[in-house]
Amino acid sequence: MKLVVLGLSITSSWGNGHATTYRALLREFAARGHDVLFLERDVPWYRDNRDLPHPDFCRVELYANFPDLQHRFEAEVRECDWAIVGSYVPQGVEVGGWTTQTAPRTAFYDIDTPVTLAKLARGDFEYLSPDLIARYDLYLSFCGGPTLEKLEKMGSPRARALYCSVDAAQYFPEAGEKKWDLSYLGTYSDDRQPTLEALLLEVARALPERRFCVAGPQYPDGIAWPRNVERIAHLPPAQHRGFYNASRWTLNVTRVDMIAAGWSPSVRLFEAAACAAPILSDFWPGLDDFFALDREIRVARSGEEARAILLDTTEAERAQIAEAARVKVLDFHTAAQRAAELESYLS
Repeated sequence: MKLVVLGLSITSSWGNGHATTYRALLREFAARGHDVLFLERDVPWYRDNRDLPHPDFCRVELYANFPDLQHRFEAEVRECDWAIVGSYVPQGVEVGGWTTQTAPRTAFYDIDTPVTLAKLARGDFEYLSPDLIARYDLYLSFCGGPTLEKLEKMGSPRARALYCSVDAAQYFPEAGEKKWDLSYLGTYSDDRQPTLEALLLEVARALPERRFCVAGPQYPDGIAWPRNVERIAHLPPAQHRGFYNASRWTLNVTRVDMIAAGWSPSVRLFEAAACAAPILSDFWPGLDDFFALDREIRVARSGEEARAILLDTTEAERAQIAEAARVKVLDFHTAAQRAAELESYLS
């Protein structure tokens, strides 16, 4: 089929998790014999940080603004089999309205479902409005569970989970030095910071002989980083595998809206597990649908619990947890499996 995707970014992973998601999913979707065009708004912050300007699995076109999009790509959108509009697309309501009028079949791909629903509840229609939900033929959600029924009650003809995934060709175990006892990879957000403070920074202060790392952009200058916490301002996707493989444990921290919605796994969970990096996570409803607690993932609800996990888990136990999580992810959460799911939904 001919697929047109209007997404936030595929060319730049700077400050967003969308690019790696689109890359893995669309590479595998194209490998199944489909033709993909990705349309991306040309914005300065991605323009200056493009780490994949020319993917070899799909055609990418940049547009300057909404009128430019309409003028240059109306025929492509009109003649495709499906057009998919992603969350956080600039002028997303206008883009979605035009796409649903122009393309034969349309889907909304929400990589931020809990955040989207919270924005809608506040009357914030940045990239999706309540009336637009019903105009998309399909709502693809990063969040499953009860949220899917809620979306259909809000007017969606069909809401289906299309969770994030991992590119198994890019994420796998490698031998090498373990640089950090506990690491974290993620862009700064106000609502995640208290958990990061409790589960990593507090633990680092209590264990000055251990080594920690926080990688990701946009952290404020005022954060008091302990001396044993290494900071990496931006880690390109090409270096994620090495990062996880250098970590004895890696931390997963979930945004407040995603905890409230539940069933919202982060792509970092699957990436880390595929690299056999044992995961220490906060808890959210549905987590145990993805990983068996204690056997495939460890949960900490306080700094004391996180510290105990680091200190009391033997190397053999740590290896068993890591391998069990890796097997689970390779069985159920690869990009190839997501591409097959997407194909089935669209077919």
